[in-house]
Amino acid sequence: MKLMIMKSLIIAAVCSVFTIHSAVGKTLREPQAPDLKPAADLIKRVLPKYADRFKIVYIPKEDNKDVFELETEGSKVVLKGNNGVSIASAFNYWLKNYAHCDISWNGSNLNIPKPFPLVSEKVRKVTPYKYRHYLNYCTFNYTASWWDWERWQWEIDFMAMNGINMPLALTGQNSIWDKVYRSMGFGDQDMDAFFSGPAYFNWFWMGNLDAWGGPLSKDFMKFHEDLQKQILARERELGMTPVLPSFTGHVPPSFKEKFPEVKLNTTQWGINVAPVYVLDPETPLFTEIGKKFLEELTRTFGTDHLYSADTFNEMIPPSNDSLYLNGMAKKIFNSMTAVDTQATWVMQGWMFLDKPNFWQPTQMKALFSAVPEDKLIVLDLNSEVYPVWSRTEAFYGENWIWNMLHNFGGRVSMYGDMEKIAKDPADALNDPKSGKMVGIGLTMEAIEQNPAIYALMFENVWRKERIPLGDWLKDYAHRRYGSRNPEAEKGWEILEKTVYGHQPWWGTSSIITGRPTFEKETTWTYTHIPYNSLELFGALEHFIAASGNLRKSEGFQYDLVDITRQVLANYSNVLQQDFAKDYHNKDIRAYLEKRNRFLQLIDDMDKLLATRKDFLLGRWLNEARRRGSNDREKDLFEKNARDLITLWLDKDCNIHEYAAKEWSGMLRGFYKPRWEKFFAYVDECDASGKAPDMKQFEENIKHWEWSWVNANEPYTEKPTGDPVNVALAMFKKYAPLIKSAYPNSTLSKNNK
Repeated sequence: MKLMIMKSLIIAAVCSVFTIHSAVGKTLREPQAPDLKPAADLIKRVLPKYADRFKIVYIPKEDNKDVFELETEGSKVVLKGNNGVSIASAFNYWLKNYAHCDISWNGSNLNIPKPFPLVSEKVRKVTPYKYRHYLNYCTFNYTASWWDWERWQWEIDFMAMNGINMPLALTGQNSIWDKVYRSMGFGDQDMDAFFSGPAYFNWFWMGNLDAWGGPLSKDFMKFHEDLQKQILARERELGMTPVLPSFTGHVPPSFKEKFPEVKLNTTQWGINVAPVYVLDPETPLFTEIGKKFLEELTRTFGTDHLYSADTFNEMIPPSNDSLYLNGMAKKIFNSMTAVDTQATWVMQGWMFLDKPNFWQPTQMKALFSAVPEDKLIVLDLNSEVYPVWSRTEAFYGENWIWNMLHNFGGRVSMYGDMEKIAKDPADALNDPKSGKMVGIGLTMEAIEQNPAIYALMFENVWRKERIPLGDWLKDYAHRRYGSRNPEAEKGWEILEKTVYGHQPWWGTSSIITGRPTFEKETTWTYTHIPYNSLELFGALEHFIAASGNLRKSEGFQYDLVDITRQVLANYSNVLQQDFAKDYHNKDIRAYLEKRNRFLQLIDDMDKLLATRKDFLLGRWLNEARRRGSNDREKDLFEKNARDLITLWLDKDCNIHEYAAKEWSGMLRGFYKPRWEKFFAYVDECDASGKAPDMKQFEENIKHWEWSWVNANEPYTEKPTGDPVNVALAMFKKYAPLIKSAYPNSTLSKNNK
């Protein structure tokens, strides 16, 4: 009897949690309340010692919009939301605004103050956005090539706490392609000439290239398929709707031999790779293969009815004829609806920005009109710099999402326009000309850099008005470092006006990472600094002053190292131009002194960056090796990892240095030896009375770079040295040199 009473009480208690009280006082049963255990588990992963101080309660959406609430009940904080993402967002709101904590890729602060912070007044937040999108195809390689479940789990928790509900989910699709094409008679040799290596998957998925970095083993395909099942299960149980891939016509190179009667088009990417083959949309096989792919995809992974399809990423279509483009789009969408009648096409809008001369209004409208109303969502991929929505009548009436792209290639330089990020999403939302803006998102090519920029962008998710940037920066510094510090606040004021007051499209670069030259800039190495570098040095002075009190903060350590790195990187550009000038002026003594100082600077930057795991080449390479199932595969994956961040493709690739990294290990193991070879070549030319032939040097250095890509000397993944102490030593050493390097700089009022 007691057992029955106990069971009844438990059932009643559980049911009371899922009760909705209407505005007129009626009590309604919510029949489809979500499972809240995944949200509770998230809290346990993030704050295991304090998980019992939170109570989780379901509440319904408001006008079909996600919602969360916080309040205090006794000694507990009550987190309410309509799904796991909303509850996780409520939890993060408490962390940021009551516990003054911060979670980021680059140093987190989870020191909960005592007494345990409670919520003084009830908080209620409703997002104005149906969709909050996250990830770019490129993120899956520039950052996530080697991720395992532990790393993905952390990122999904991070997404949920920041309100993301529409993540791009591309992992594991190679096993689907493998099953589909093998069912059509393709064998090992055909598939080896098709699949790329793991560091190049996204460009393979987008139809830019075939086979580079392969072959791809069955073991790795299975690993990624199993990983995708874990990713999707977690995203779905938290209430997210993942965006899955679909068929866009990309077929193996041997397709032309196996189906000689079928019409194929070739598309050529903008770099020196072989053309890929795309099935003509008018061919019946197009719909058949598309159907096969989606059937196998949904059988393996399930579906949430959102599908990504980008046929012409950074490529010009075979024809600009509106009928061709309309027909192509219809075939793609029909291959989705043949399997899933609820399908919605999520289209990256990069091509409209990348090839604007091709994608005129006629071509864009032809593409869009092939898809039924409200079955297409266009991602305006780079809204913060080059918004396409504002020049296309908000994509001619289609649903669209405002996105911040920010990062290209995973470069670690500090940049971004905070003022724009703080105001532009809200301005677009409230602009009558924005049409059917249904969401916001983050479409960076890489993460794990510039954490403040992303924290600011996430702040837009639960608001429809501009972010008060000055107040936000003070609060951000407080929660990131665990306490208020006037010096840190002053430093952030300067950062906002310097590195975070500008958004160069490709960011800024140190000449150190470029192929050596006497010129100011070189291929994919843009050294123009759009702010006063001496002012940035002033920000560093404030951080140095704050280091005594904040040195134990992980976030502060990262920021101090990163700002010091940026100051030294800017100085390297000045120093390089100084020794170039001395060389051309035949002041050999000054030239030799400054080039030696330049090489020493590279060593010092390497030493500085070695203090933080965030800046270690060894972490990237060793993660790649761990994904290999045997020695041969480990070597192949390391080659993938080395290639992507240096030459990018083969030794003649025209986008070498696109994904350059100012990392410890890269500086002393790749960039410094390359500069030493340059100086040695110049010395040889001088000794023989010849002028340096830069084309000849480039031809020679390519072979050395390619040998580095194919090497496997070890690099550590363990930080060495104290970040604060090393930064202080670098500051002491370089402060006089840097101040004298900018003699004509005029400081703004922010740093007088």
